[in-house]
Formats: sequence, C-alpha cells, structure tokens
Amino acid sequence: MPIPTPHISAKEGDFAPTVLMPGDPLRAKYIAEHYLTDAVLVNNVRGVQGYTGYYKGKRVSVMASGMGIPSIGIYSYELFNFYGVENIIRIGSAGAIHPDLKVRDLVFGMGSCTNSNYASQFGMPGTLASICSFELLQKAVAKADELGYTYKVGNILASDTFYDDGAGSAVWGKMGVLAVEMESTALYLNAIRAGKKALCICTISDHLLTGEALSSDERQNSFNEMMILALEIA
Repeated sequence: MPIPTPHISAKEGDFAPTVLMPGDPLRAKYIAEHYLTDAVLVNNVRGVQGYTGYYKGKRVSVMASGMGIPSIGIYSYELFNFYGVENIIRIGSAGAIHPDLKVRDLVFGMGSCTNSNYASQFGMPGTLASICSFELLQKAVAKADELGYTYKVGNILASDTFYDDGAGSAVWGKMGVLAVEMESTALYLNAIRAGKKALCICTISDHLLTGEALSSDERQNSFNEMMILALEIA
C-alpha cells in the first residue's frame, strides 16, 4: 500500500524508528509538548495525533492508537509495514487483577493473553502466543531499576470488553496474569509478523480486586513516570 495510508497522512520519513503509542491522542500531544523538542505534527487523521521530535537529542515519535485491539491493530500495522517503524512502545493504563500489584505500579507485558479473535487471521494450527521484544523488555527493566520505579513483569490480558457483564477479567489473575488492558495482543502479533519489536508498559490506575483507584492528580504523576521510562529506552 502506498503512503499516505487511509489512516495516516504522514509522508515517508516522517516517523522515527521508535514510536511511543498511548491510547489517547491528547496524551500524545502532552508528551510532544512536555518532553520533545522541535516536535512536528505529522498525522492528525481522525484526530489521532502523531508527532516527531527529539528527546535528549534522539529522534523519537509519539502517536495515539485509539482504544481496543482493532484500532491499535490498524495503526501499528501501517507503522511497521509502510512507514519503516522498527519499535513501538505502548504506554497506557491497566487494571490490576493480581493481589501482588498496587495502584501506581508499572507493569511490563512479557506476554499478552486475550479473549480476542485477532490471531485467527494468521491461520496457525494451534494457539499463537503473543510476546514482547525481549530486547525492549531488558532495557525497560534496567532503566526502571536505575530510576527506582516499582514494577512487575509478566502476563497481561488484552480484553475486547471494558464493561465486562460476566466479570470475566478477574479470573485470569488465578493463572498469574497481572493486569488487564485492551491493546497489547494486536501490537505484539503485528510486530512478530513484521519482524519488528514491541513492548507494552502500563501504569496500574485501578485495582479490580480491591476497588482502589487513583485520583486524577495521582494518575498524572504516575503516567509521567511511564512516559519518561519509555522515552529513555526509545
């Protein structure tokens, strides 16, 4: 497919090799305005803002993914396959479903379980495991240790449902799954298929087992830690 694509208006070379991908377009704008120098808006199709600029002299991009597996599936596919992006680091919120986690903790998704049918398109004769890039995970762990951040590494759940009528998300915790979000499976599988690298870093914003949740101010501070970590390893 030639570029621009139906979903991204950027030109060839507009994106850096590494793209940070929050769900919210306003969070992408926040990162560009607060952490990047010489940031340029390279995409605004459907209000999905993408910027490229510099962090400590290193060229890096940030673009929103929207919510859910279908949305990040489209944007990550086009970035990997049409724009030459090599690494995508998802940064978002997640709900804890494991008793060892607390709000404000960071979670690095080593693997991504799912209730989605996204992997069926690859036609594998079994269950396809969606895993992150070990190289990006190593970098994230090392940098988090250096910065003194609290984190856990393990399986996360990418769910197709936010309002879960059957309360099916929490049961994954008994198999050691740490937290639930809505995008990581599509990102990981697209990266694997394209021969690229991906990692999902999430901040625990609420706890499904205890009902604890961060206030708006607390979310902002915790999300800043996640943003800085992603930028440091980009």
